[in-house]
Parts: sequence; structure tokens; C-alpha cells
Amino acid sequence: MKKRRLLIGADSAGFALKEEIKKYLTALEYDVDDCGSFTTESCHYPEFANIVCQNIQCDLQGTFGILVCGTGIGMSMCANKHRNIRAAVCSDTYSARMTRAHNDANVLCLGARVIGSCLALDIIDAFLSTEYEGGRHDIRLEMMSNIENNT
Repeated sequence: MKKRRLLIGADSAGFALKEEIKKYLTALEYDVDDCGSFTTESCHYPEFANIVCQNIQCDLQGTFGILVCGTGIGMSMCANKHRNIRAAVCSDTYSARMTRAHNDANVLCLGARVIGSCLALDIIDAFLSTEYEGGRHDIRLEMMSNIENNT
């Protein structure tokens, strides 16, 4: 499988985990673009979700995002406001695999206060190594797109 370009972003609560993830993915030779935050100073997660998602929208076929905040929930909610973004908060490897296989998720959200770094890296591996299955799931993605386009 071709390695995708990865955009990563975090707020202050997710900063330390983002740095660990970035180091790990770089060692695996992924092309990782850090969209911030660049310090542990208090900041607002919507800013970083927006930057990551806007960049993904420019290359929907070749780019994934990873967003980290305290729980992953705020990042997920913000990311899913963007057209053609399918973000999922995952705290286990099964959910990470299934959201790729069945939902063609393109953004993985993680909670730095919910999971440890070892589990986070396992979840990322599961997410990145799983391909979208298509087939019956295409109908559901089309339904999601229709909702997105009509609201």
C-alpha cells in the first residue's frame, strides 16, 4: 500500500501525544505535515481541526488527518463540519479498522487524556493499514454525502 500524506494537529492537551505520533510516523517514512499547535500553551482545538481538514479537502484521495485533543471528541465534532471529511474518534484498534473499512474515514481523532501513547500508535497502525471495502458501504457513503449536501 502506498503511504499517504498525513496532516496532524492538536490543541494544548494533545500536544505531547502529537509529538510522539509525529516522531513515530516520520520514522515509518510517512510524509507528515504538522499543523500545530507548537506549544503547550492554552489554545483552541477548532483552529487546528480547521487547518487539517481544509488541507485534506485539497487532496481527498491522497491525504489523511490525525487530530488529538483531550478526549478526541471536540476535534471530531469540528472535523465533521467540513464537507467530504469523515472523522472518527477511536480508542481501540477494532474501531479504527472498521471506520476505515466501512466508513472510508479520512481523519482519525484521538484523546490524549483517554488513551496512552502505545495504544495510540497501535490505533494509528490499524487505521492506516486498513483499506476501504467499498461495495455495500458505497451506498451509505452516498447517503451521508446527500445529508451533507442538503443541510
